[in-house]
Amino acid sequence: MNRKLEIIIVALGAAAAGAGITSSLADEAGIESRVGELRGAVLSVLAPAGAVATETNPNYKGVAAPAPAAPPSPAAADWPSYNKTLTSERFSDLSQINTKNVAKLKVLCSYDTWRLTSFETGPIMVEGALIGTTEFDIFSIDPSSCAENWRTHEEYPAYILPTNRGAAYLDGKLFRGTDDGRVLAYDFKTGKRLWETTIADVKKGEDVPAAPIAWEGLVFIGNAGGDFKGAKGHMYALDAKTGKIVWQFFLVPKTEGDTVRGPEGASPPINSTWKNEPGVPISGGGTWTSTTLDPASGLLYVPVGNPAPDFDNSVRQGDNLFTGSVVVLDAKTGAYKNHFQLVPRDWHDWDVSNPPALIKTRGGKRLMAVSPKDGHLYGFDLGDNKLLYRTPVTRIENVEEPFAVDKDVHFCPGAGGGEEWNSPGYDPLTNLIFTGDVDWCVTVKLQTREEIAAAPLGQPWTGEKSLNPFNEFGKFTRADGVWAGWLHAVDADTGVWKWRLKSNYPILSGVTPTAGGLVFFGDTGGNFYALDAATGQKLWGQKIGGAIGGGVITYTVNGAQKVAVATGYVSPAFPTEIRRAKISILGVEGN
Repeated sequence: MNRKLEIIIVALGAAAAGAGITSSLADEAGIESRVGELRGAVLSVLAPAGAVATETNPNYKGVAAPAPAAPPSPAAADWPSYNKTLTSERFSDLSQINTKNVAKLKVLCSYDTWRLTSFETGPIMVEGALIGTTEFDIFSIDPSSCAENWRTHEEYPAYILPTNRGAAYLDGKLFRGTDDGRVLAYDFKTGKRLWETTIADVKKGEDVPAAPIAWEGLVFIGNAGGDFKGAKGHMYALDAKTGKIVWQFFLVPKTEGDTVRGPEGASPPINSTWKNEPGVPISGGGTWTSTTLDPASGLLYVPVGNPAPDFDNSVRQGDNLFTGSVVVLDAKTGAYKNHFQLVPRDWHDWDVSNPPALIKTRGGKRLMAVSPKDGHLYGFDLGDNKLLYRTPVTRIENVEEPFAVDKDVHFCPGAGGGEEWNSPGYDPLTNLIFTGDVDWCVTVKLQTREEIAAAPLGQPWTGEKSLNPFNEFGKFTRADGVWAGWLHAVDADTGVWKWRLKSNYPILSGVTPTAGGLVFFGDTGGNFYALDAATGQKLWGQKIGGAIGGGVITYTVNGAQKVAVATGYVSPAFPTEIRRAKISILGVEGN
């Protein structure tokens, strides 16, 4: 990259900010984020057009033909929660846009937030309004015209990753988390703030970026920040009317001095799974994305992130429960019921990074499907809680080699690989689970134990030895090396993939199958695609804006099916274009 081109990009970024794009507050974290974003923009200059290729598995033996679609239910018109249903299947039984007419799909309108942000919001559509968030804003727009109904701005110190993943709705109220550790409630019709509750300690690096879910008068949300020394993950249930904490659950062991904010859910003793050295406090276990709930059983399924320091498990011997797990709690009381640890003694920063899907397969199994950052799709039979399969869904390389202070270790998927904050989708018509993944590797060298122990509390704490602050999570392979995405279609009963698509950009977005025989998704190049769900063949594809790292939802308004996509993901973590965050609404003319 020549210096002249880099100067032009930086100047364009500065000019954009001066033209009304609101950046993070001018503190150290905000500055570091913006520098990282500009660095990503430089790396993304002259990036190629989106390209995909699909292959089929000759060894796949599944159902020969899709099951017939049931008539759409009245609830199909909305997308009322982060993953549509509380059970997180992400399937829509709308079929107005289908394999026969999707070639006519086009962008009908866009809502411009006028922000540069890590735009990961999972929009919801309920009660005739589409709701989205940025790190500082919550807004309501017309789901047909993109016209703004209202927008409420909050002001607080910037976080190192300027992120919010969406809002929840219940009984005329909206709920969201904030980067300064709070949960806020708003009036659905006006955007007026109704209450606030603190659930995280920003001095320890904790924040609340997750999209909450809401059920039977309760709001469920946890805190992130598990990559900071001394930070711990907790799960909470709040009273939807008042914000009062109904229960709190420690996702890693509580130790002396930890803040207790509400009644604690019963938990088994797990301290023995952490054998930490002096100067290495129990840290990690953040839950930085949404959760899943089974209304029939009243069980809450919580995805739990990495232990810290991320890359050195020699200073924290043991399985480090409940990190790298899905923890199952009683939704009413917060009492522990079960856990599934997918990544014991994690040393790759392989969080369980998104809510699991609870599905009933074509073969009659009650299945929990979950796909974390380790690059696999796991299927658990909920009849006996046994693992049925563990299917690779992205590049897996050199994952057994231990890290060291005297050499670089390269492995895939890296800390930004695998499936990130958006969940798999399940299509009951084809019995296929769809996973969108990142194919991106990383190289790590460890700090010494003395350096790890000497790190100050509340600071990023990965254990990676680098003078370059952008390599805190390892040195990532450049975009001209291993940099891609995968979309796998896996049989829900057997774990065998039927087809898989390779993209020349990572896939971070939501993946949405529909009764129209389609699967919608986007990539970090800003390309949006519609595939034939049964075959994986591309039926429509177009660059529609900036990188797509947020939600992909579909709904009906005024009798017409629409698709809404969050575009403009700008982050120091990924080399993407600097484009403003927008909600784009697509449809087919004539509907």
